[in-house]
Amino acid sequence: MKDTILVVGATGMLGEPVARRLQKDGYAVRVLARNPEKARAKLGDSFDFIRGDVEDASSLEKALDGCFGVHINLKGGPRAEDFERIERRGTANIAKAAAQKGVQRLTYLSGAAAFEENSWFPSIGAKLGAEAAIRESSIPYSIFCATHFMESLPLAVRGKRASVIGKQSHRLHWLAAGDYAGMVSRSFQLPGAANKRFFVFGPEAWTMSEALEKYCAAVHPGIKVSSMPIWLLSLIGRVSFNAELKFIAELMRFFEKVGEGGDPTEANALLGAPTTTLEQWCEQQSRAA
Repeated sequence: MKDTILVVGATGMLGEPVARRLQKDGYAVRVLARNPEKARAKLGDSFDFIRGDVEDASSLEKALDGCFGVHINLKGGPRAEDFERIERRGTANIAKAAAQKGVQRLTYLSGAAAFEENSWFPSIGAKLGAEAAIRESSIPYSIFCATHFMESLPLAVRGKRASVIGKQSHRLHWLAAGDYAGMVSRSFQLPGAANKRFFVFGPEAWTMSEALEKYCAAVHPGIKVSSMPIWLLSLIGRVSFNAELKFIAELMRFFEKVGEGGDPTEANALLGAPTTTLEQWCEQQSRAA
């Protein structure tokens, strides 16, 4: 029988590639979804869908029944209390239920800026709290502290405009979600990947402006990249009562100050270094458009 892995967050931008890669690599993949019908419409019929919520302990226990592993890819926010409720407490709930059910491996997507000195920022504080809950569960884990994903670049394009928010001068090793998914899948197969905190970087470093310009040149050649002051986006968020825009403004202010952290050497050696370049990824997006 195939080992079963529960994926929490499988319908998300970064959870879906993991679910599909795990299935491709021979695992039976179970998907936790608040709306299984909607999840099935997006992912197809090859997954085992189960209704549940990270705030509902009984649904988590049911979803984890008989599972070898669980992958956690939660998206909290935009308010600080939502990061605390969904990412930290939600992860803690999953880890507790997984321990009770005898789950043997757990993987979690954290971030390359997840260090104690950055814990003042709500999303980072929640990730660090989630990591602590995972370690306390005593389940062998692999935590992935990943840098910026190439899949986030299309989010900067709105209509005929592509914008970089603030002065984003840090050079970032942009990562393709497919490469990351492969590393997650391999971590379930390798005993040596247990109880590790991996930093995951792509093969090349570009600033946000450089990366967005390359993406637009390949996929949206008629669109020029411009910059927007953080204060302006924050103002728009306040006057429109849009919590998401206000959070993005604060996130970009954080990224102005904080770049990547950690060393990807161990992750590359054990799980295989990501190889997809930004140019290759953009070509893929252009063909799919």
